[in-house]
This record gives sequence, C-alpha cells and structure tokens, in this order.
Amino acid sequence: MPTSRRGGGVSKRCECRGADGKLLGTACPQLAKKNHGSPYIRQELPPGEHGHRRTFRRTGYAKVTDAQNDLDRVRALLGLAGDDETAQRKVGDLLQAVQKTRAPLPDAAEVRRKLGAGVVLDSGLTVGDWLDEWVDGKKTRASTTKGYRSHIRVHLGPGVGAYLLDKFTVSQAQEFFDSIDDANEVIAAENQARREQQARATWGKRSRPPAYERERLAVERAKLAAMPPYRDITGPATKQRIRATLRTALNAAIRRQLITFNPASWVELESGKRPKAVLWTDRHVEHWRETGEKPSAVMVWTPPQIGAFLDAAEDHRLYAFFHLIAFRGLRRGEGVGTGWAHVDLDAETITIAKAITVDGWTPVEGDPKTEEAAATIALGPATAQVLREHKARQDAERTAAGEKWAETGKVFTTELGEWLHPEKVSDAFRAICRGADLPPINLRDLRHCAATLIHAGGGDIYTIKEVLRHSTIKLASDTYTSLLAEVDQEIARKAEGVVPRARKPKETEGAAP
Repeated sequence: MPTSRRGGGVSKRCECRGADGKLLGTACPQLAKKNHGSPYIRQELPPGEHGHRRTFRRTGYAKVTDAQNDLDRVRALLGLAGDDETAQRKVGDLLQAVQKTRAPLPDAAEVRRKLGAGVVLDSGLTVGDWLDEWVDGKKTRASTTKGYRSHIRVHLGPGVGAYLLDKFTVSQAQEFFDSIDDANEVIAAENQARREQQARATWGKRSRPPAYERERLAVERAKLAAMPPYRDITGPATKQRIRATLRTALNAAIRRQLITFNPASWVELESGKRPKAVLWTDRHVEHWRETGEKPSAVMVWTPPQIGAFLDAAEDHRLYAFFHLIAFRGLRRGEGVGTGWAHVDLDAETITIAKAITVDGWTPVEGDPKTEEAAATIALGPATAQVLREHKARQDAERTAAGEKWAETGKVFTTELGEWLHPEKVSDAFRAICRGADLPPINLRDLRHCAATLIHAGGGDIYTIKEVLRHSTIKLASDTYTSLLAEVDQEIARKAEGVVPRARKPKETEGAAP
C-alpha cells in the first residue's frame, strides 16, 4: 500500500456497518482479512477562510491504482495554486464542494484557466439562477426588460436553466436551440391536425344540419375540444432574439468573473433577418384583393397611396401625428412622447428626446429606443405648418377643457391634455385606413413610408439612415434597398406613360401588303 505524503495517502477502509447502521471501524470482525475493505484516499487541504483544518476524503475504489490516480489528481489541483494563499483557499473550497456532492474531480486545465482569469472556481450557480439575478438588476427600458423576462420564462429557464453556469457548454446551448426546431415541427403538425379536425367539425351550409349530421358533428367537436390549442412556432428572428438575451446575460456573467467563456456566441442559427419592405404596387394590390395575401410582413404605400391616406385623415384631430410620421419617420412611441419643448417651429426642427411605450397596457415614459434615436431632424415647411395648425387646435381644446385640462406639455394629447395611449393611436390609424379602402399596413409601416418619400425627394440610403435614425447604415440598407429599387421601377414605368406617342404599330413580318 502506498505510504502517506504531504498530509495524505491511500489506505484501506472498512465500510461494514452494524445493526444500528453505524460504521464498525476497527470493531469489524472481517478487518483482519487481506482483501477486506476498499481503497480510500485522504488529503489535507489548505486551511479555510477562518484558518480551520480541512481534509479531502473519498472511498469506494475498486483498485488501489484507481485510488492513487485520484489522489495524484487532487494533489495536482492543489499544486496549481503555488504559493498564492488566496488561490490555495479557492482550490480547497472547490475540492471540499466536490467531496460534499461526490462529483467527479474537476479538470486541471479548466481550473488553471479559471485561476488565471480570477473567476469563481465552483459557485454552484445555475444558468437559471444567474438569468433571474441578471434580469432583476437590468435598468433597460421597460419594454426591453419585459422582452428579456419573456425569453427567460418561456424559453431559457425551462431549456437551459438547470445547467451549472460555470459548466455550461456550446453543445448544451446548441442542443437547446435545436430542440426549438423540433418543437416547431410538433406544433406545426398539431396545428395542421387541428385545422383538419375543425373542418370535419364544421357544418359549412347555412341550413340547420339534419339529425344524423348533428350527431356526427357532436362527435367531431368533442375530438376537436380534446386536441391541443393552436400555438405559434418560434421563428428564426425570435430565436435570434432569444440567443441575444442569453448572450447578453452570459457576457454580464463574464464581467462579474463568474465565467470566462460565452457559449451562446458560438451557437449556429439560421438567419433571422428582418423581412424586406415591399411596395404596394398595382400588381400587389390586385393580388391582395383577390386572395387576401400580403407579399411581405412589411408593406409600404406608394406616394399616391400615402396622399390618399393623408387626405382621409385631414379632418382627424391626430392628422398632424400621422403627417409627422409619414414624412419624418418617427416611431409611434416617439411621436406620442414628444413635447412642445423639443419642437422649434421657427427653425423647423424636432428633437427626439422622450418616448412613451406600453408595459402591458400601462403607458410608460422613457428615453428613445437607441442612442442614435435621440437626435434632431428637420421638419420641412409643410410639416411645420401642419404642426402650427395642430397647436392652434390644441390651444382651443385647452380653453374648452378649462380646469379639467392636464398640462403634460406633450404635442399630441387627449382632449383633456393627458398622455395619448399608444394603442389608441394605432386604433385611430386602422379606422382611417379602413375608411379610405387602402391596402393594409401597420402604423409602424407608416415610418417605412417615410423612406420612399425621402428617396423620391432625392435622398439616398445614408439620408434615410439619418432621418429615420437607424443605428447603422447596414440596417437601413438591409431594410430598404429592395424597396427603393421597386420605387425606381414604378417611377420609371409611370414616367414612360407621361409622354404621348403617335408611333404606328410595326407591321407583322410576312403579313400581306
């Protein structure tokens, strides 16, 4: 049996217990037998934080050589700390935790890397614990933090929350995102099965079904009720946002010296690019009226369609709001949150300084979406005049309200001066669109319409990026390049039709004289 050295060694230990369940120790009658007991290792550890002695023990080995190998590994780990007392205590803490949980001995290379980076060797913190701690400490915009919480609650917590933070790997992260694709296939199949069952459970005629059909329908509807409800799949763009949440949280863990490596940065996902903006050309409008299908998730009106909308909105009390977004591309929250203090009608400029967004249903005021979003942009004389007329209307509403008026200083308010709820603005936009019989777009797409007007006025991609306050030129290019090409084609087509021609049609070759 190897001898003890450096405060430890390998010996044999009897694991026999008496009737009371306690170890018999030296009282075991089998102790004298040569092969009785199992190899046991013992190694003194560096003193704890308060100077108390500690010992690493482990038993249950099948062979002495196995025990000796583990003892050598323990001593190698202790040797990594050198003469650094703080590092020695960290390694001792790690080995004590390993002994308590009976976990495998840690890899020496990993421990050396963590010692070099100064991170916690074994915090016992799970990914889920850290995600909760991280999001609770976030001071981002309410809507951004709400998105983080949703990703953690719905996806990341159940998917990767149980893994130890300092042992979380790329393969575990990749497996989680691959499982989303697997779940999407199940959801798609269940949705399709429900659609088919719904068709079987529906009486498609206006007349009342006969008795035998009512019995059949009752059976089919019972089957339908027992099926899983419709669910949305998690698309590529959403997966990219979930990974961004995980990556941001793990980067924060690196800054806190909890880990040294971010597995989320190495996960491979399909592209989650934004959908391209597409113009509502005559061909697209005709197809939509026939089928109800939109060519893209982001649709943009042509200049004549924008004009038709503004004509329909001109008598609405929020006409100036829609005019401002259509020509200057403010976001909904920025328009609702803008105060008169940040509008200079003489200089014809507006400064984006505040935004009102929705947390659940509650309006919340905060800073603009990004640092680039907080900027001063020109208005143009027509837009400045529309805002002057709006201010006169608001002054009249203030006089009519009297003491009931709430002085918020906002450009766009209720009839009593209170904040406008962003969703109420969207409701008004949709109502005007329906009345004008225009192809559908969302209020946020009216911001994209500003890109077509800027381009029609001679602006290039960089000008669009500056006015719409995108964070990068690439973002503007990815969103609008195809749109502007389509605008140019539409303009070219219409320009050809402006010039009258008296050209005779060419005679068909081989025709009789």
